[in-house]
Amino acid sequence: MNMNITKHDIDSLNAEIKINVTPADYEERVNEAIKKVQRQASMPGFRPGKIPNGLIKKQYGTKIMADEINKLLNDAIYKYIEENKIDILGNPLPKDQASVDFEKQKEFEFIYQIGLAPQFNVNLDSKHTFTFKTVKVDEDLVEKYVKDVRRNYGKPVNPEIAGEKDVVFVDINELDENGDIKAGGIYKSTSVSAERIKNESGKAKILGAKKEDKIIVNIDELYDTALDKSVSLGMDKEAAEQVHCNLQLTVKNIARLEDADLNQELFDKVYGEGKVTTEEEFRTKIKEELALMFNADSERFLKTEVEKQLVDKLNLQLPDEFLKRWLMAVNEKPVTQEELEKDYPNYSKAMQWRLIENKIIKDNEIKVEPEEAKEEAKMFIRGEYARYGQAAQDEDIEKIAKDLLSKEKEAQKIFENLFSKKVLNLIKEKCTLQTKELSYDEFFKNN
Repeated sequence: MNMNITKHDIDSLNAEIKINVTPADYEERVNEAIKKVQRQASMPGFRPGKIPNGLIKKQYGTKIMADEINKLLNDAIYKYIEENKIDILGNPLPKDQASVDFEKQKEFEFIYQIGLAPQFNVNLDSKHTFTFKTVKVDEDLVEKYVKDVRRNYGKPVNPEIAGEKDVVFVDINELDENGDIKAGGIYKSTSVSAERIKNESGKAKILGAKKEDKIIVNIDELYDTALDKSVSLGMDKEAAEQVHCNLQLTVKNIARLEDADLNQELFDKVYGEGKVTTEEEFRTKIKEELALMFNADSERFLKTEVEKQLVDKLNLQLPDEFLKRWLMAVNEKPVTQEELEKDYPNYSKAMQWRLIENKIIKDNEIKVEPEEAKEEAKMFIRGEYARYGQAAQDEDIEKIAKDLLSKEKEAQKIFENLFSKKVLNLIKEKCTLQTKELSYDEFFKNN
């Protein structure tokens, strides 16, 4: 295929590719396609596969020619771009296709618009300074997480007297104006919690309650809104808006979740039998896990700062108008011009970072080997199991990792993640990192 293809640069970021197509370029393909249709088509009066070539051409010829020329163009333009090492953004967009008449024309001229990637350099050296924020894992923070663990593994008890965080199970009866239980009035077995009651008078009546106590409270002291009334008492919202009666609450039970004791039973539940045997080891283990957890946050925040700083500093120019047209053309859902203009700045920043990252990868010959991708997949799978408190066998992890990498989109995510990690590690090696230790609150305040 020796098609006549030429490129015309409009400016440094935009170009047009012109393709001239003659019968010599497409006739053989069209004839083969017509023969294929001839073998498969059915038509009254003819045996399958025996329809005359002329009838096939008459009925399907124009469509077949258009399809084959479009396939030819697609193959030709991408081959031309690859052979000439043209670094494009998005995909080529056809220009003025409406004027093409496949029925009457034999020779064609097609023009494609392309957006070109900007040319730039990324110099990674000690002059680039980035702040590496870390969390100070002090005793106060460890104690906070110890309390969380004890609460999460807490045990239910039934105290004698209701406290601030207890759940009180009650039978509720509506009272009439004389203070007697109203026949046919509201009746409901439900639960209340002093912690959730906003009215101070209502909260005070629940605190200190004992089993079988009878508490008189106005419905508006117990529930803040008509919606709260309707949900708790099983009433229509409209009816709840009109009800302002007194209620009698008969306490049937009190439930409390007590923090787990710091003992071997808790240590075994959290880390496995015999893995931790003292409170000191328990706290040390939590401190190590916190440091590991916050290190992942530190890396993520560093990546965000690196992206922002390099994107702002290099300020790459993109073929913006071309990319906007391309985004309109390829978006699965219809997009208005207003929506596009609103979202484009974020897309532009992401595109600039992708170009910068790819340039770093290319200049530094960063590679990801299949074995590395496999280990990354296995680490991801172990993490997913750990999230649900489970541990998988090595052979299961091996099988799932193989299956994950066999899926194109999933494999692409894993490879991209590894490339990003390697780029960040290279930046940490070559550039200056200023470590800044912050308290937990300071660390997450503006991130």
